[in-house]
Amino acid sequence: MREITLSQAVNEAIVEEMRRDPTTFLLGEDVAEAGTPFKVLSGLVEEFGTDRIIDTPISEPGFMGMAVGAAMTGTRPIVDLMFGDFLFLVMDQLCNQAAKQSYMSGGKLKVPLTLRTNLGATRRSAAQHSQSLHALVCHIPGLKVAMPSSAYEAKGLMKTAIRDNNPVVIIEDKLMYQEKAAVPEEEYLIPFGEAAVLRSGRDITLIATSSMVQVALKAADTLAADGIEAEVIDPRTLVPLDEETLVSSVRKTSRAMVIDEGHQNYGITGEIASRLAEMAFYYLDAPVQRFGAMDVPVPFSPVLEDLTVPTAEAVVERARAAVEGRLDDVA
Repeated sequence: MREITLSQAVNEAIVEEMRRDPTTFLLGEDVAEAGTPFKVLSGLVEEFGTDRIIDTPISEPGFMGMAVGAAMTGTRPIVDLMFGDFLFLVMDQLCNQAAKQSYMSGGKLKVPLTLRTNLGATRRSAAQHSQSLHALVCHIPGLKVAMPSSAYEAKGLMKTAIRDNNPVVIIEDKLMYQEKAAVPEEEYLIPFGEAAVLRSGRDITLIATSSMVQVALKAADTLAADGIEAEVIDPRTLVPLDEETLVSSVRKTSRAMVIDEGHQNYGITGEIASRLAEMAFYYLDAPVQRFGAMDVPVPFSPVLEDLTVPTAEAVVERARAAVEGRLDDVA
């Protein structure tokens, strides 16, 4: 084991898969010479050249359409979408073309395409570069969606995504690129649909995605000082979702909170909460809590922006209220 950053983990995963499979290539804006604005892909063009690390024009619909066609004709493209906010620009190619080809061809056509992009507020990038839009792609049949919470997950999930014969959207938190975690030097893959129980507990289950996993773990530490044992689970993939692990935990703890940086209305928190209510209703001692971002465009003002996303302190307050049976006291 060694500790590397999430950025290094993503880079390693792509390098290893491109060395393993010569049909794998990567395209997007500023991916070659610049290595993306976050420098995640630095060094790739030196090894693989501009035939396989391709800088594209600023035309997200154009290069996404190219990648879909390339995937259908025998290659494994990795599309780098500079900001997750640009998902709006590629929705037709991704959701109306890539996601549907296997269904429309009776399984004869495959689209082994990986779209990697990012999410997350509190980077002071304002309303058009700070959104967390993963719920949009989770809603589309035919797409798989992975959300790494550390360097370890980032590498294992990326390698699995690239090898998958279906279109996969893998979304990283842009604020986590320099955070380190232990990552094996030997090859490993993380199967889709297998959640990770990161901390065991008996009083409440905290289900968190992406960077909210770190928020949940910090909250669990604070709760433990009060004698409240929180179980923390990272789903790792939202599609497919490991319902068995989530439901089993809630049946044990009898309480649950779902924490996600996407907008709370009509989002991931509501979907997971509803599944828990359907599958573990008679085990629940309190309503399932959902804790997402405020339903407002992300502000540019640092003071206001920090108020829009879940914090460990707020998670602690809600979790404590759920365990003590006083949820009506919490806004």
